[in-house]
Amino acid sequence: MTFTALFTQLFALFLAALLAPALTGWVNQCRAWLQNRSAPPLLMPYYTLHKLFHKEVLLAHNASSLFRAAPYIVFSCMALAAAIVPTLSTDLAFSPAADAIALVGLFSLARVFIALAGMDVGTAFGSLGARREMLIGFLAEPALLMVFFAASLISQSTSLSTIVETLGQREFTIYPSLAFSAVAFAMVALAETARIPVDNPATHLELTMIHEAMILEYSGRHLALIEWAGSLKLFTYFCLGIALFFPVGISLAGTPLSIAQAGFFMTLKLAAGGFLLALVETLSAKMRIFRAPEFLGTAFMLAVLAMLVRLLLETGP
Repeated sequence: MTFTALFTQLFALFLAALLAPALTGWVNQCRAWLQNRSAPPLLMPYYTLHKLFHKEVLLAHNASSLFRAAPYIVFSCMALAAAIVPTLSTDLAFSPAADAIALVGLFSLARVFIALAGMDVGTAFGSLGARREMLIGFLAEPALLMVFFAASLISQSTSLSTIVETLGQREFTIYPSLAFSAVAFAMVALAETARIPVDNPATHLELTMIHEAMILEYSGRHLALIEWAGSLKLFTYFCLGIALFFPVGISLAGTPLSIAQAGFFMTLKLAAGGFLLALVETLSAKMRIFRAPEFLGTAFMLAVLAMLVRLLLETGP
């Protein structure tokens, strides 16, 4: 492990933790503009986190130690997931462990703990949200794995750094398999990050909420960590999509100049992606929970189709 790799890794983790709330604020702003409403400040998520960190934590009398530990575990999982995704450079200290399957495992671990925490207190909303969250995860994780496997067939490796290096160094070529994978990944990302049309992060209607139902009993710094983890998850999915399908600009050498250039390109890509997400949420309607299996089943079939296209029709690296 070189000093440059360690510094790049720590800087990428710091940048993810710093910019994740800003990305959430940018999406909220774009959605308000598209809906012809007054937009909240870009820094509103930071104000919210600051307020929550300074509020007292209120716990239910029957809350167990798992309920208290879940926010820290979920935040740690999301921070580690953001760290292993090559957002700025592929020369990272965690590159040997940055495996696509390990990344899916981190998402699954966070989901399990937040679902258990939602059921821990015994409220009806918490149990309802936990069941729905596990249903979404059960359907989304296989589709996400198929997306990674389709990309790994090009690089012959499930290492995220190797995949990004292979796709970043190739000549401009249109891969039909990557086109199918990109659509499937976008559908999975909408479901995993609790966005419309699968979920609505701004609602508290008991018949429609999924993620929000599990965290109704949290307050203070616990709620702040969960909200911050949600922003980190959205940021990680954005960076993952950029790394897999738009790797242009990601540094392969890890020099300070190349990392600065990669940071500039990443900012532009995140801004464009945030606007597209707001546009999708504005043009889409919240689907019924019973339609979610059809939505994610379509994503899974597109990901499988991407693998078949790669294996049967495409040749070469």
